[in-house]
Amino acid sequence: MNIQTPVIPNAQTVTEIHHWTDRLFSFRLTRPQSLRFRSGEFVMIGLPREDGKPLLRAYSIASPSWDDTLDFYSIKVEDGPLTSRLQHIRPGDQVILRPKPVGTLVIDALLPGSRLYMIATGTGIAPFASLLRDPEVYEKFEDVIVTHTCRETADLAYGKRLIDSLEEDPLIGEFAKGRVRYVPTTTKEESPNTGRITDWMGSGRLAAHLGLPELTPEEDRVMICGSMGLNTDIKALIEARGFEEGANSAPGHYVLEKAFVG
Repeated sequence: MNIQTPVIPNAQTVTEIHHWTDRLFSFRLTRPQSLRFRSGEFVMIGLPREDGKPLLRAYSIASPSWDDTLDFYSIKVEDGPLTSRLQHIRPGDQVILRPKPVGTLVIDALLPGSRLYMIATGTGIAPFASLLRDPEVYEKFEDVIVTHTCRETADLAYGKRLIDSLEEDPLIGEFAKGRVRYVPTTTKEESPNTGRITDWMGSGRLAAHLGLPELTPEEDRVMICGSMGLNTDIKALIEARGFEEGANSAPGHYVLEKAFVG
């Protein structure tokens, strides 16, 4: 007698999982052929509850729009309704994916500029993992600066591997070469770059570190994805310098992800 596995609507198969630390993991899913998204957008993913209803959360897609698989980067929350279970998935398992991508961290929402700053904390680097591997970013901006702030050095491993792999990428390696600047900082553990990125920006330390002028709305564009505190602080800091928030319908100088905190 054959025992059939229950069919989960909108499910995709786990093909790979990587545990970066005891708090962070990434995983890869199959991609439905019908799914179209812009680099930087997010989807709802999750697992079935005991009653069979889906338990879903917003997750940025960490793979670029041209990739034939879907990557995600997540925290582990011990008592979290979803991540307490999601962290235990294995290749071959099924994960629910609602194929309706949305989000504000897209190039279309920004005016043309010379430099693009991607400001992330924690798992907020996920949408930038998508954007950094999109040729359109390098067509529209001369230089890309990625800042990633975490509590400890170990938490930076995902972002470091991403940055280190860009120049070897078969599609965008040639475009990215010499044009991506990476500034990792830590807030809890001592490291070569200790401190909150908001303090770095507010004090002029970031500009000095990069050898670049202070941010201006004439030259620079900013994407922000991280904790609510980061989003609020960076927004206030750059709006004081004349930056205006952009949207798909009205591109501006900066965008931030409001759907979730990472």
